[in-house]
Amino acid sequence: MHRQPPTYRTTGRAAGPLMAAVLAGLLAAAPARAQDPMGLGEPTYGEMVVDGLLLRPLGFVGTVLGTGAWIVTLPFSALGGNAGEAANQLIVKPAQYTFTRPLGDV
Repeated sequence: MHRQPPTYRTTGRAAGPLMAAVLAGLLAAAPARAQDPMGLGEPTYGEMVVDGLLLRPLGFVGTVLGTGAWIVTLPFSALGGNAGEAANQLIVKPAQYTFTRPLGDV
C-alpha cells in the first residue's frame, strides 16, 4: 500500500494576519468618521494607516491596470473619438487618487 505525502496549504497563512490588520485599521478609523461626518477635520492615525498601507498600494495597482486596459482598448476608443476621455478615467483619475491627495484623505 502506497501512502501519498500530505498536502500543505500555504496561501491562506499570510492572508489571515493581513486581513486582521486591515480590519483593525478600518475599525480604528470608523469612530473618527462618526464624530466628524462631513470629513472636514484632520485625518486620524487610523485613516492615515489604512490609506498608506492599503488604499495607496491599491490605487497604484489600479493605475497600472487602468493603463493596461487603456492600451488594450485604445484602437476602439480612438475609432470612437474618446481616447482622451478613456485615458482620463482609466489612468489620470486613479493616478491623482494615488499620488496627489493628502495622506489620510479617504
